[in-house]
Amino acid sequence: MSLIFLKPQEPLWVYPVINQEWVKTIIGEFNVHPVIAQILAARGLKSLEEIHNFLYAKLPNLLEPSLFRDMDKAVERIAKALQSQENILIYGDNDVDGMTATALLVEFLRKVGGNIFFFIPGSKIQKKEIISDAIEFATNHKCTLLITVDCGTTAANEIADVIKHNIDVIVTDHHEPTSKIPNCTAVLNPKLSNNTYPNREITGVGVAFKLAHALTNHLIVDGDMGSKNIDLKNYLDLVALGTIADMGALNAENRILVRYGLKQLKKTRRIGLLKLFHISDVNVNNLMPIDIATKIAPKLNSLGRIADPKKGVDILLTKNEEEAADLAHELNVYNAERQKIEKRAADDIDDYINANPQILNDKALALHSDKWHPGIIPIIAAKIVKQFNRPAMLIATEKGLGKGSLRTIAEFSLLPILKQNENILINFGGHDFAAGLTVKEENIEELKKNFINAANIALKDEDLIPKLLLDAEVKFDDMTFDFMEALNLLEPYGNGNPSPILYTDALQTWPPKIIGQYHLKLYLEQSERILEGIGFGMANRQKQLKKKNQKLRIAFTPHVNIFLNKSSIQLHIKDFQAL
Repeated sequence: MSLIFLKPQEPLWVYPVINQEWVKTIIGEFNVHPVIAQILAARGLKSLEEIHNFLYAKLPNLLEPSLFRDMDKAVERIAKALQSQENILIYGDNDVDGMTATALLVEFLRKVGGNIFFFIPGSKIQKKEIISDAIEFATNHKCTLLITVDCGTTAANEIADVIKHNIDVIVTDHHEPTSKIPNCTAVLNPKLSNNTYPNREITGVGVAFKLAHALTNHLIVDGDMGSKNIDLKNYLDLVALGTIADMGALNAENRILVRYGLKQLKKTRRIGLLKLFHISDVNVNNLMPIDIATKIAPKLNSLGRIADPKKGVDILLTKNEEEAADLAHELNVYNAERQKIEKRAADDIDDYINANPQILNDKALALHSDKWHPGIIPIIAAKIVKQFNRPAMLIATEKGLGKGSLRTIAEFSLLPILKQNENILINFGGHDFAAGLTVKEENIEELKKNFINAANIALKDEDLIPKLLLDAEVKFDDMTFDFMEALNLLEPYGNGNPSPILYTDALQTWPPKIIGQYHLKLYLEQSERILEGIGFGMANRQKQLKKKNQKLRIAFTPHVNIFLNKSSIQLHIKDFQAL
């Protein structure tokens, strides 16, 4: 988004609550640096057991898959299908979470002797209802069991239709349920009101992994498989990829899955992923969640946005090097095309808001158009929320139907609003902070009005001010390479566990420089030590820092920068205030 006429809103600095006794207890128990102890306290960890699990939990600490309600029913039905050599169809959502979940179950079930097919729907507005579009595929391939991954909870009517065709259905999903739950063989979803699985934040690929784990246990107990036949760690690369791409909260069990999944990704033998890493300029030996989120996931997601998402599963499963290279090239091309389509829609929205700035008087933005591709509106909705710090609903229309994507801020949950408007929606689903819907075109204006009114009532002016959540104060003398190594204990970073934001006061020893047109390099001194700071995208703030020896309070994340084989500690500036 460009929208240059608006003055960027300065974030509200939210300082951490300091509890010195609790910080001392953490230091005494875990022998960590005081700043790290303060970060742990600021993140809301309230017991030594919580902190121990956060820092040191391992694979054996994963929750038992049997804790899922209906897991026994799902396992028994799949075991029966395997024994009788039934054809099984895996039906996955068309995003990275769905692709990785599909690939995981396809590969696993084939490994244990299953006859497995898979189906991934496209993103067109004018398509049949969810899951119903697979009935023809399932009947043509004589499939008698359909397993959904990362979808299905909100498709009770469509699943009932599938069952009428003598196809049993198992739903594996993690999205919030609506008023009607599918009546089928089993529904595995941690967000069901009667669910007994403790981790509500597990993603679609995580649920698929739990199903594979439970089935493995069953086959071993029944003597159908030796304990050494399947190594579930081999699937954790897919779990990490899908969890990070779907912005799964990186705490509790998800943190274990992603931590070990990243290790698996660094040694993955999936030739398609390796080709994708290469074409995306990702160093697999130094792979971080940010690499997946910004370089790998967008390429895979581009298939679900504008092309054939089946190829996303193909690239994860292929064993053919030539096919892998071709698919990686295709994904790169589709991603470039997706970026062009996205820019056209973003420019269109920019023009509209510039021409109608009064719409920003409301506490939410709701727009629709027949010019936008339905596959790219989730990306733009997320950017609007980030830029304007308010909920956003974008709806792409075609032939009387609208496909909508919603994103929001922490203070405003989406699903209660969608449930209130269920009578005017064809379907909807998602989470409290990211959701999708389908609506008839004649109901769009009413829906937009209801959405904006709900936000205007629920949100206060201060809710629209972006927040900069600070973790701990630090001194330059504390920031040694040993300290930076100790910070690695807090990784992996991502949604639910962001990189720590530290703060301190320092002198600007001489005026900053603009580098690469958009970024600001600062030279900061404290106690006779000088460190460089980089403010990405902050070039427009250079005029605020003209004075030499100006005292600043800076908020930053420290990084180890390696240049010409020489390491230095660099501060990635999040914001600054003149003192």
